[in-house]
Amino acid sequence: MAILADENTRIIVQGITGREAASFTRDMIEYGSHVVAGVTPGKGGWNIHGVPVYDSVKQAISKTQANTSIISVPPAGVKGAAFEALDGGMKLIVIVTERVPRKDVIEIIEYATEVDAHIIGPNSLGLICPHIVKVGMAGGPASDVKKAYSPGPVGIISRSGGMTTEIANLLTTHSIGQSTCVSIGGDPVVGSNFLDLLPLFERDEQTRAVVIFCEPGGTGEERLAEYVFEHRPSLTVIAFVAGQFADAMPGVRFGHAGAIVEGDKGSTRSKIEKFRWAGIHVAEKFSDIVSLLNETV
Repeated sequence: MAILADENTRIIVQGITGREAASFTRDMIEYGSHVVAGVTPGKGGWNIHGVPVYDSVKQAISKTQANTSIISVPPAGVKGAAFEALDGGMKLIVIVTERVPRKDVIEIIEYATEVDAHIIGPNSLGLICPHIVKVGMAGGPASDVKKAYSPGPVGIISRSGGMTTEIANLLTTHSIGQSTCVSIGGDPVVGSNFLDLLPLFERDEQTRAVVIFCEPGGTGEERLAEYVFEHRPSLTVIAFVAGQFADAMPGVRFGHAGAIVEGDKGSTRSKIEKFRWAGIHVAEKFSDIVSLLNETV
């Protein structure tokens, strides 16, 4: 089984008439995802790669029974789009837009919690359940996704969208398949973090291990370590922490909007120490992920 999405996932794309959204809509369709509608106010009646466009989420749902939305609109419009999707009963929303105002993200997360929905992102490339469904732009064109991702027992949670695919490709190259691969997003505040997703993987009968890709900044990894230490999940958890050079340059932003190190808080050193204290396996080198999986799974 997969987490968050499966063969019954019916997707709408909010902002589908934008160039980026139209592109990843085509990629999802070619991969086999059920993209049932698009939404762009004022452009109802359009058709994008065979997908009908509606003026509102309410119209799209009434026509298609969609249950998942991808939001690709300008940052200022994300809150309104997300609330519209949540009001329509969407249970999974992937926000690909980056640099959404933090206050808006917090309000979106609070509302999603009230209605028992999952938010992935902002600044997320989405998620992939290999050979089942691709939600968003992770992995790029369908032909590339089919090469990099393969079905199997290892989940992936990554702050970097690109590294989600790099890890999947590394595993696939070594005949290790994946259950679900999630790009959680690189902004400072995101809807679903490591701690939110690990219990979902724990409940998935297919998943036996989870690989997490970490970056400097934020304390999500430390909170995950505390959870693992206290709850001792049956899953093997393997972490790769990128950007260890950042510890020598506090206060400097690296890559994603959330990758800011302030003193020891959010430093790679702090994350690694916490992981080892909790019993999480730390890959010293990227290639060590494979050997650790072979040793522990």
